[in-house]
Amino acid sequence: MKRKVIAILFLFIAVSFSAKAQTDAEMLAEIHKTALTKGKSYVWLEHLCNNIGSRLSGSLNAEKAVQYTYEQMRLLELDSVYLQEVPVPKWERGAPEEAYYKAGNKKVKVPICALGMSVATPKNGLTAQVVEVQSIEELEKRGAALKGKIVFFNRPMNPEFVETFRAYGACVDQRSSGAREAAKYGAVGVIVRSMTLHADDFPHTGQTGYGDLPENQRIPAAAISTNAADRLSLELKLNPNLEFFFKQSCKQYPDVLSANVVGEIRGTVYPDEIIVVGGHLDSWDLGTGAHDDGAGCVQSIEVLHLLKKIGYKPQRTIRAVMFMNEENGVRGGLAYEKYSNQRGENHIFALESDLGGFSPRGFSFVCDDANFEQIRSWQSLFEPYLIHRFVKGFSGVDIGPLKSEKIVKAGLQPDSQRYFDHHHAANDTFEHVHKRELVLGAAAMTSLIYLIDKYGIK
Repeated sequence: MKRKVIAILFLFIAVSFSAKAQTDAEMLAEIHKTALTKGKSYVWLEHLCNNIGSRLSGSLNAEKAVQYTYEQMRLLELDSVYLQEVPVPKWERGAPEEAYYKAGNKKVKVPICALGMSVATPKNGLTAQVVEVQSIEELEKRGAALKGKIVFFNRPMNPEFVETFRAYGACVDQRSSGAREAAKYGAVGVIVRSMTLHADDFPHTGQTGYGDLPENQRIPAAAISTNAADRLSLELKLNPNLEFFFKQSCKQYPDVLSANVVGEIRGTVYPDEIIVVGGHLDSWDLGTGAHDDGAGCVQSIEVLHLLKKIGYKPQRTIRAVMFMNEENGVRGGLAYEKYSNQRGENHIFALESDLGGFSPRGFSFVCDDANFEQIRSWQSLFEPYLIHRFVKGFSGVDIGPLKSEKIVKAGLQPDSQRYFDHHHAANDTFEHVHKRELVLGAAAMTSLIYLIDKYGIK
């Protein structure tokens, strides 16, 4: 009889506890409240930007960032924190670039920066006439007229596109492939209009590639600001024989060893089902990588911090990854997949934040219809936070290589209108990140991770 009474008592306690269990809406409310009042992402980002600075792959600052994020995750007392070795390219900009042209008797200086992975100009710089084009396709039409000239790619991002990443994608080929293609026609250099919709004097860098072009045929490539591009285009109409001078001393070195930084909370029910969230720790060298992608890194660590702070015990293993070398090689993402494949890991969900620390608007998903329908059923939970734009599309560069048998991939979608004002430029710095916007992005990511952990995938 005594045993029966004890059993009934335990059943009553269990039922009472279940009745008091938080609903999904209550859980999301707690996540957001905790993020807004006890989050650490803004402090972490300030240290990355102001105490460490730019974090180009292979640089001393990149290694400082590896050690800093490793230590911060250790302080969270996660179940596991470790490094994954990754060989990365090492490219240095060298001395500040110079550029100018003459308009009448006046020397007009031009804001310029070498494109990432570009070769240098001759030691004393390069001077040649300029040929303006709007596209790579136009090179073939110009043909022999490009020999010995500097090709000026001046196709702007299309202002008609509300989706700024659509505008970026429609013109970035002139930056990534312009030098390789122009060299085939005998051009001696390339300058490219910066990839931004903003009219400013900041040149925006970014990777250029030469493919299998022999080293002795590679030509220097640089970006100029949008204001400078507009002025140069006007001058060329007045003086088609205008000569342009630029000088850059960038250099490529042998690969060096770096690392991805990984921290995780072990799942209590399905520990072999892995949910990964991440951003890329490296940045270009002109600014301090605040939006691209320090924000995504600290938001990803914040996901683990918030789950621990509210006492949530995940069913599945939740892992935060600081990927190295997204900007000029994606070596970190490729290495992560390689290690995961070797260990036979099963990733069911991957979320990346790499579109800046602006106000979150929703998520973009790469998945089948069944999983998308399940995820869309959660939209109403996000509506109170104005984060309910759920669409199919792109997820993230670093999680792209993951090839688990059944996996859903997602990307945080912040408001994109200001992102390209800072992208790859000297003004991608900490003071341009709003604390509340950054924290709300981390809360949105944590909320989605919670729901995936609770319900799994189809």
